[in-house]
Amino acid sequence: MVRPREFDEEKALHAAMQIFWEKGYEATSLSDLTATMGIQRPSIYSAFGDKKGLFEAALRMYTKSHAASVRASLQKKAPVKAAFRTFFEHLVEEEYREEGSNKGCFCINTMVELSPHDPKFEILTREHQMYLAVIFQETLERGMRTGELDPRTDAKGLAQSLVIALIGLTVMMKCRPERNFMDQAVHSMLSSNGLY
Repeated sequence: MVRPREFDEEKALHAAMQIFWEKGYEATSLSDLTATMGIQRPSIYSAFGDKKGLFEAALRMYTKSHAASVRASLQKKAPVKAAFRTFFEHLVEEEYREEGSNKGCFCINTMVELSPHDPKFEILTREHQMYLAVIFQETLERGMRTGELDPRTDAKGLAQSLVIALIGLTVMMKCRPERNFMDQAVHSMLSSNGLY
């Protein structure tokens, strides 16, 4: 008979996600993980296989939550232009409000750290990018249906461009450029795409 787990797996995984997000995969030690998760190594191995398996589970938890958050954010406001404006401006606002945080996006951090030399994480991070592109495209198509956006808009191409803009902004903010620089970049990007 399999013994029931003596810890809250979701809570432990969330704790692991936070430390991986803060330090990255390579810099996070098993000691960091056991201290943060409040469980011992045998429990980590039993539940997740190894450090990489734990990291993958944490990344999947993050991408699921992040995609749901992006979708909810874009659906909150009826006008599509206002939804995108709020989404991108909030992205910058949050980063500057959390003094000293600059953790960036866990998925994008993984894309930079692991994707170039690990095919599994290349696929996982690409899947998340494509899923965000679908969310953006659906939002743009809603604007086209309501007449807010030009019906000739290339929704798929624009959605992919917005994902690239999102990644670029997130990476840039890790080095804390001048706030005015980021605000102007967001305004210009949205204006040039007919979203301001």
